[in-house]
Amino acid sequence: MTRSLIVIFTAIVLDAVGIGLIFPILPQLLQDITHAENVAPTIGTLTALYAVMQFIFAPVLGALSDRLGRRPVLLISLAGAAVNYLLLAFAPNLLLLFVGRAIAGLTSANISVATAYITDISPEETRARRFGLFNAMFGLGFIIGPVLGGVLGDHWLRLPFIAAAALNGANLLLALFILPESRPGSREKIALSTLNPLKPLRAVLEVKSLLPVIILFFIFSATGEAYGTCWALWGSDAFHWSGLSIGLSLGAFGICQTLAQAFLPGPAVKLFGERGAILTGVAGVSIALTVMAFAGQSWMIFAIMPVFTLGGIGVPALQSLATRQVDEKGQGQFQGVLASAVSLASIVAPLGFSSIYFLVRQQWPGAIWLSVVAVYALAVPLVLDLRLKTSDPERRTGSR
Repeated sequence: MTRSLIVIFTAIVLDAVGIGLIFPILPQLLQDITHAENVAPTIGTLTALYAVMQFIFAPVLGALSDRLGRRPVLLISLAGAAVNYLLLAFAPNLLLLFVGRAIAGLTSANISVATAYITDISPEETRARRFGLFNAMFGLGFIIGPVLGGVLGDHWLRLPFIAAAALNGANLLLALFILPESRPGSREKIALSTLNPLKPLRAVLEVKSLLPVIILFFIFSATGEAYGTCWALWGSDAFHWSGLSIGLSLGAFGICQTLAQAFLPGPAVKLFGERGAILTGVAGVSIALTVMAFAGQSWMIFAIMPVFTLGGIGVPALQSLATRQVDEKGQGQFQGVLASAVSLASIVAPLGFSSIYFLVRQQWPGAIWLSVVAVYALAVPLVLDLRLKTSDPERRTGSR
């Protein structure tokens, strides 16, 4: 593994740890600041603000990374995240919290730029495996982050946010002093029209073959939002989990995702093709969520976690497929557009899933996971209809 990949993967781990740290205790922080018991609307508004800012600026930052290089945009993103966590740690009122989340959303290009960076330095035949490792590193961070956040939060409510700021600061220094540039910036002047966030989105949407891929990213991202929105509420209502128990359950989920994404995507793509790998991932997650919906005891949730491992092969296969839809010069812009799809899902999905949860909460909290399965089902016909630029293994076999 090259030094550049080690630095990128380390940065992703630290980023995920920082994000995971705050999940178990963010509601408590908001209760401490607002002195209100029902903080769900505030959480929803903070999430929406971050996602709106990301939706507007992610394509712009992606296009800028094509022109200025990946490294400068990544450094700006990491600095914005550090500022956000510092404001979360010391903000005495909601206004500063909203300012922090706005800054974090505006500069949140680290994932899309890191994806473009890996694309820059990876031959096509290694991308599925490297994207699997990429997602595995993110999963590793989510093993450590929630558990550490629960432990630190027991000592002082704001300590996890200080730790998250420190991790992002270390991340920034790592990239600043060690990470080389993967794509030298263009000498062309940046046209003002490039800063229009809708222009790259409109340009990509004009290519009809890209639309199914973008919609699939939206669907997969939307389903992922259900966990962050409802997991803690569901665990508390269904099993009376404490904050530490919620952190441990998220950590177990992260272990399964990390193992799957580290070892399964490459072999799965070779065996099933990218289309088959995506469908296998959808099937695995749907089975696990269905069991969770009907689970009557908490040990069943931990027992079903290994089935989630199949879900870990779908997204890397889709990421690998997506990188072949545009040429090298447009990778940053295209990854920015995909990040916008993720951000749009982050705006819509938390509101939708939280509304569904509060409708089913009294009668059957686990029903929320069946709604996630229903959203996954929307992806199946799109995957089956994908027109791949390179043939699947089954096509090659059929042509013989």
